[in-house]
Amino acid sequence: MRYERYGWRPYVPVARRRREAERELRELAKKGHRASPVVVEGRAIARTFWGKAWCDNLERYSDFSNRLPRGRTYVRNGSVVDLEIAPGRVAALVSGSELYRVAVEVSAVSKARWTSISRDCAGAIDSLVELLQGRFSRGVMERLCRQETGLFPAPAEIGFSCTCPDWASMCKHVAAVLYGVGTRLDERPELLFRLRKVDEKDLIARAGRGLALSKTGPAAEKILAADGLSELFGLELGASEAEPGALEGAARTKPRRRGRKKAVPATHDETTTATRRGRRRPTSSRSRKASSSSSSRSSSRRKSRTSP
Repeated sequence: MRYERYGWRPYVPVARRRREAERELRELAKKGHRASPVVVEGRAIARTFWGKAWCDNLERYSDFSNRLPRGRTYVRNGSVVDLEIAPGRVAALVSGSELYRVAVEVSAVSKARWTSISRDCAGAIDSLVELLQGRFSRGVMERLCRQETGLFPAPAEIGFSCTCPDWASMCKHVAAVLYGVGTRLDERPELLFRLRKVDEKDLIARAGRGLALSKTGPAAEKILAADGLSELFGLELGASEAEPGALEGAARTKPRRRGRKKAVPATHDETTTATRRGRRRPTSSRSRKASSSSSSRSSSRRKSRTSP
């Protein structure tokens, strides 16, 4: 391939680079290598706490300030066609004038530093799910992101190489891979702990050490008696230890069924009194028959008196 002056290769459009990268990835797939490309949706490279914290950690060091802007452009246009994160190492393929191989070495967190981080975060993280989702207090965030002594690596702890002919210590392909790590942490934040060779479960395990269960019972004055419970909830509580015979007798006794009360027929005097007061009382059939017979007898007496 013919280079231009000063050894710079000619510019290759993004569409052409993607076609060539796809062709080479198909060749790698035939050899058993399954690519894992970095896909950035929109302008934001990272959206979660872990991805943003990784990118912010890169941008606060002046050692990387010159090459990071070109790396953001490359990762946004899909040039990082493969990225794999392993303990202490990141391996990637970046599409440029041709397909370049990038390797990033990250030092492990020292035992003393990890012990300090775990001790400072003890009791502040409730579960592994909250840890990976970034749902914890601001103090925990500041401790994990602390410069030089936190979980994220400093420039002195990062080493990298690229197969491109760029003479710079950090080329744009390496910068794109470093940003691609932030995008990948959005999807799988546990990879950061794998990269730094520490176990994220240590934070949860140490959080439970200060929560030992007490074997002694509560003080006598703090125990609420049965009478107090009855007054509090409005319930009648029986004795805690009852005699077996009493329990068996209570179990054998069947509850009585509540029947309807039979209506008592009202007398003639009560009916007459209720009628005089203007009240209507329900009467039975017997009382109605008695009233009708008495009225018929009184009418027959009147007829006998008036007959000659």
